[in-house]
Amino acid sequence: MRSPRPGYVYALAAAGLFGASTPAAKWLLSAEGQLSPWLMAGILYLGSGLGLGLMRMVSRLSGHPSEEAPLRGRDWAWLGAATVFGGILGPVLLLFGLAHMAAGSASLLLNLEGVFTAGLAWFVFKEHFDRRIFLGMVLILTGGAVLSWTGGNLRAGGGSSLLIAGACLCWALDNNLTRRVSGSDALQIAMVKGLAAGVTNTLLALSLCHVKASFLPCVAGGLIGFLGYGLSLMCFVLALRYIGTARTGAYFSLAPFVGALIALGMGSEPLTLRLIASGGLMAVGVWLHLTEHHEHEHLHEALAHEHLHWHDEHHQHPHDPSDPPGEPHSHRHGHEPLLHSHPHFPDLHHTHAHGRLES
Repeated sequence: MRSPRPGYVYALAAAGLFGASTPAAKWLLSAEGQLSPWLMAGILYLGSGLGLGLMRMVSRLSGHPSEEAPLRGRDWAWLGAATVFGGILGPVLLLFGLAHMAAGSASLLLNLEGVFTAGLAWFVFKEHFDRRIFLGMVLILTGGAVLSWTGGNLRAGGGSSLLIAGACLCWALDNNLTRRVSGSDALQIAMVKGLAAGVTNTLLALSLCHVKASFLPCVAGGLIGFLGYGLSLMCFVLALRYIGTARTGAYFSLAPFVGALIALGMGSEPLTLRLIASGGLMAVGVWLHLTEHHEHEHLHEALAHEHLHWHDEHHQHPHDPSDPPGEPHSHRHGHEPLLHSHPHFPDLHHTHAHGRLES
């Protein structure tokens, strides 16, 4: 069986890239007469889609086409729903919230995405995680509340906090829906989502808000989108494949700390007791998630699907002459029932039910 370790690396890379994009986007929004929040949302995703499309074209022209499984059939419906929530609604809510909130505070508040992602994965999509993960969620949520609430009233910028929390909920829905297609080509998924969301938000911003766009801010926004949204989303999809939705969301919760650190370094926000307390609570919650260990005897039921794979313990199947040679490769294949025990996460092959005593 292949190690889930690549999933940790992909999730951390996704967190770092996205975390850095928040103060960068805030800086562009703060520049007088540059980009409106709605147009910025469109530019970020448009830069993501165009950049990844260029990567895909260069790869094919250089004789290295993707070996990943392409999107098929119902995959497009899952991806379409994910794009509406995560690519269109989420960025608009975030950037309207960012327009009236300090970047460091906004970055820490984005930890709510991990909480919402794990909550939906657990209660709606029935992905298993134990008491340790639940306690981590509570600590992260408490940190977000400390950041936004004082004296029984939302502090200045409380409306912005609600907008950013709404963005986190949209992205949580996006994460769980994208999990359904995470076995397919990650670059294709991120490219399609970026182009669809980018074109939609850019056209809406230009037509409904009658905004004007300067060339250089648009280029800067597109570059931020390519790195912080496009490459980050690619890494996120790959992490979903290895370690599941709740765990990937937990690792991704490190993104706000990256953003807060950059915001402090830029001098755009002072280091306050509230920021320290909130960050401390969130840090302990993330640590609980990162140090989880899960192992028990489990049964793999018969399954047929398509994704990039090696012939490990979970992939001992026959091949047709038409199947691609070498490893890793992608083709539709079947899994026979298998009973065994090893450390695992809810990846593509571990979606089994759990008993009360299994942790």
